[in-house]
This record gives sequence, structure tokens and C-alpha cells, in this order.
Amino acid sequence: MGRTVLRIVGPLVPSVVIVVGAWWAFLEAFGISPLVGKRPPQVWEYLTASAAHREVVFGALGITIRDAAIGFGSGMIAAMAVAVTFVLFGAVERTFMPVAMLLRSVPLVVMTPLITLVFGRDLVGVAVIGGIVVFFPALVNIAFGLRSASPQATDLIMAYGGGRVTVLRKVAVPTAMPAVFASARISVPASIIGALIAEWLATGQGIGAEILRAIGGFRYDEVWADIVVVTGVSILAYAVVGVVESLVLARFSDRP
Repeated sequence: MGRTVLRIVGPLVPSVVIVVGAWWAFLEAFGISPLVGKRPPQVWEYLTASAAHREVVFGALGITIRDAAIGFGSGMIAAMAVAVTFVLFGAVERTFMPVAMLLRSVPLVVMTPLITLVFGRDLVGVAVIGGIVVFFPALVNIAFGLRSASPQATDLIMAYGGGRVTVLRKVAVPTAMPAVFASARISVPASIIGALIAEWLATGQGIGAEILRAIGGFRYDEVWADIVVVTGVSILAYAVVGVVESLVLARFSDRP
């Protein structure tokens, strides 16, 4: 347990130092007023000064984490299912991959009002909006990973009477695990962005909506606190996925 915690916390320390240093240096270099551009000590003071401040920020953060988790889960599951379908049925890929890439080229901000109109402003709409952000990059990576299976291993299974499903299960899926986790690492921060967009344009809850309300009320301490905590969650989630990846890939490498 301690080693796992160290794996997560260890890479976070230099990341946090770099982010905080770049944040502070940027504000100082461009001479941004402390009334608008809050420095790290000001954000810390805001979060520690009042329980009400923490309740506002972390209450909204909890909603954003929930929304991001829904978008991440729905997007990754859909991407894996479609990637498997594409690998098993090439005609399906040739038919639908151009459509998927066409949809990917449409900005999500433009699609969000239509998605909200069709799926509503509840968790279903959040799942669709967040899932779209995750789905397309993950689909390309996972499909490529599934196709990277060893031809020799594939031929061996086919020679012993195995079918495409057996090849997929025994060879393609283990081979694609690095691609799956690469997609997950990319998708974790992206799912948070998708959640913020959904909250901004659809649900009116969470960090995305809270930032807009705070800007409208000139509560810049709250704005920066919101940004800091959601950035911290993104970095932490990325590190956690990296640790899970190392554990899972080590388990697969130990299999005969």
C-alpha cells in the first residue's frame, strides 16, 4: 500500500512545483494585477480562511468529478466496444470510421446545444458530452493497438482451429493494453474538460458553472481556487492511471 501511494505521490511533487512556479512566474512576468490574477498564497488564504469557501469550491468539485467519471467511463467503454467491432468486421470500419472522423471535426461547443436538446440536461446529457471528448481519440488508439497483435501468434491460434474471437481474446486484447492505457491517460484530463463544458452549457452545476458565476460576481479568489483544485484533480487522476497501468501491464507480462 505504501509503495503504491509513493508511486502516485512521487511524480506529483515535481509536477505541482512546475505548475505552481509557471503560474506565479506568468502572472509576475506580465504584470497582472493581484486583484485579478491571484497568486498561490492568495488562493491558499482563500481556501483556508473559511469553511464556507471550501464548501463552495469542493462541493462544486465533487459534482465535476462525478460528471467527469461518467463521461470517462461512457467514452472508454464505447470506444473499446466500437474498436473491437471494427477489428472483427472490417466493412463496418470502412463504413463508419469516416463518419466518426467527420463528427470529430465539429467543435464540441457547437454540438452541445443540440446534444442538450436531444438528451436533456441530466446525467444522460453529461455522459454524451463527456463521452464524445473521450471516445474519438480512444477509438483510434485502441483500434490501432488491437491490430498490433503478433502475426505469428495469430497464425498459431488459427492453425489450431481458433477463430477471430479467440485471436482477439488471447492475442489482440493483451497486445492492445498499452494503447488502452495511453488512451486512458489522454482521456482523464479530457473527461474533466468535457465535464466543465457540460456544466457550463448544459447543467449549470459543478466547477464549470461555478466559475462563470464567480466571474460574474467579481469573486476572483473563488475563480482561481476553482481552477487550482480542478487542475490538481487532473494531475492526480493522470498519476493514478499511470500507476494502474504499470500494475496491470506487469501482471500481463508475468502471464505465460
